[in-house]
Amino acid sequence: MTDVVVIGAGLGGLPAVHELRSLLPKSDRITLISDHSHFTFIPGLIRVALDMASLESIQIDLEPHLKRLGIEWINHKVTDLNPHTQTITVEGGQTVDYDYVAIATGASFAFDAISGLGPHGGYTQSVCTPDHAIHAREAWLKYLENPGPMVVGAMAGAGCFGPAYEFLLMADWELRRRGLRDQVTLTYVTPEPYIGHLGVNNVKNSQEYTSELLQERGIQTITNAEITHISPDTVTLKTGEQLPFSYSMILPAFRGATYLQQLPDLANAKGFIPVTPTYRHRDFPSVYALGVTVALDQPDRTPIPIGLPKSGAMTEAMAVAVAHNIGVASGAISAPFQRPTLESVCLAEYGDTGIVYVAIPVLPDPSLGERQNSYALKGHWVVWAKELLEYYFIVKMKWGLGVPWFERLGLRILFQVNISKPYIEPQFITNG
Repeated sequence: MTDVVVIGAGLGGLPAVHELRSLLPKSDRITLISDHSHFTFIPGLIRVALDMASLESIQIDLEPHLKRLGIEWINHKVTDLNPHTQTITVEGGQTVDYDYVAIATGASFAFDAISGLGPHGGYTQSVCTPDHAIHAREAWLKYLENPGPMVVGAMAGAGCFGPAYEFLLMADWELRRRGLRDQVTLTYVTPEPYIGHLGVNNVKNSQEYTSELLQERGIQTITNAEITHISPDTVTLKTGEQLPFSYSMILPAFRGATYLQQLPDLANAKGFIPVTPTYRHRDFPSVYALGVTVALDQPDRTPIPIGLPKSGAMTEAMAVAVAHNIGVASGAISAPFQRPTLESVCLAEYGDTGIVYVAIPVLPDPSLGERQNSYALKGHWVVWAKELLEYYFIVKMKWGLGVPWFERLGLRILFQVNISKPYIEPQFITNG
């Protein structure tokens, strides 16, 4: 019997568990460790924060779900992982042995990097977690009673800018719907070198479509910006410029989970794990990583440092490859190892319209210095597609599916996106 542990029950961890259950023999034990009692569809938190959806509508209760699938569940936070003894320690002192572990813990947040940043102990909102979204909604409802200037954006080092654009433009749309838009100014402040960069440079039409939309909506923009301080009603930039606000949502930079930051043998100083192309740890063959916790370098050198986005599509691709590769390594599958392509589709809902951003792949081919293909498409249909995606994702998680064949086929037909490919000779690909 093989013991496989997945840490984290998010956009990577839960699909990985589903894939593993479908690939491994029933005699193999699969354990999910998570300190959250629910799976949350994180992209839906923007609608929750703007009081357009309930939190419950984008969540799944994990205990009955995992019990039905025959997956063991430990509802505690991980405090330590020893790759030498292949043991995991959780709060309370319980230890768990593993033959293979897939780390999908997600991110911790660098709110402490800027004075006044963040919803707890600071003055800005976030949409990174369910708790953040609920706090942001409470502040949003209070803001609507007496609206004023709004500042939305991201701090230096952030890599995932899509939620900031979505929050900004959906807030604009909601204010217009309520007849309040003429009472406020909206400002987007970002370390991106240009509007529509989103952490991935030279995506065809991305800059044009995104900047035109912000201009049409009368939204002020400040690029190449570094936030240095936040007071109860002002965002201060490194240039000395001060931006007053009545409501502000600023995305933080990501770090790896706290316990990973304390394990130098396993992760770098920020808690990110260096991996081979099969997403196995470079030094510990029993350890795999996926999602935000993977160390991926941003190839684009910008005036203000930014990170590399790790979208839901990328995370799912990693989950599929990791589950497959654990199956191969354990002897359950006779097939070549797989590598995730990191070809990404991002559907961004912008109120009454939207833009889909496609990067094939997100990381350019190092030998060519460019991508195979990249482009952006816009239209109201993107809003419908985003709503359909949310519904589909929740349903397939309830059904216990990872990334089924028809989803992979649809991605190839609609966007020319492949999620994984065979990889024969693993080698180290990143310095973290």
